[in-house]
Amino acid sequence: MTYSGEVTVGGPADVHELKDLMITKIAVGPMNNNAYLLRCRATDEQLLIDAANEAETLLGMIGGDGIASVVTTHQHGDHWQALAEVVAATGARTYAGRDDADGIPVRTDVLVDDGDTVRVGRVELTARHLVGHTPGSIALVYDDPHGHPHVFTGDCLFPGGVGNTHKDPEAFASLLHDVETRIFDVLPDETWVYPGHGNDTTLGTERPQLPEWHARGW
Repeated sequence: MTYSGEVTVGGPADVHELKDLMITKIAVGPMNNNAYLLRCRATDEQLLIDAANEAETLLGMIGGDGIASVVTTHQHGDHWQALAEVVAATGARTYAGRDDADGIPVRTDVLVDDGDTVRVGRVELTARHLVGHTPGSIALVYDDPHGHPHVFTGDCLFPGGVGNTHKDPEAFASLLHDVETRIFDVLPDETWVYPGHGNDTTLGTERPQLPEWHARGW
């Protein structure tokens, strides 16, 4: 089956099979959050991005192999409702952006800064700090050596725009600046984008809209 990234709450997960990494996407909770399970194909180690909701669903997706770590992209409550239960069941290490960790009511084992490496087995992800949706939001970039990059953007980048900055001009300017300089300016159009809610996109699809985003201010 070809991966589409189109998932619905209560429906099946979708699996993106890369040479070194398997990415399983599922939608959970009342706010239609995406959670992503990354599995290193060489070691079978797993990492979860955003234990957003429905712990039972997430643990079912994780399966008997467990997870080594769970990354919370930012401090907003809809992204960590299942975190405590998932960590209790798996013993996973917790990761979050340094400036958001205090807003997450589960202890963060590893504070993440811009440019830090987060590993799952033999696969390396690079954290990018994107300020504006929250102070410490992070995206994770997988630069696939066998193909194009993949980026997990949390609530910082969606099809059609950056994340909500609640009509705060400074926060919007900060987020758009960081998304442009740390994502668009350094990654190619083929880069696949996995957002915190809704469907996936690519940087090439979104890049022509950047001037419009600047002009509209949200």
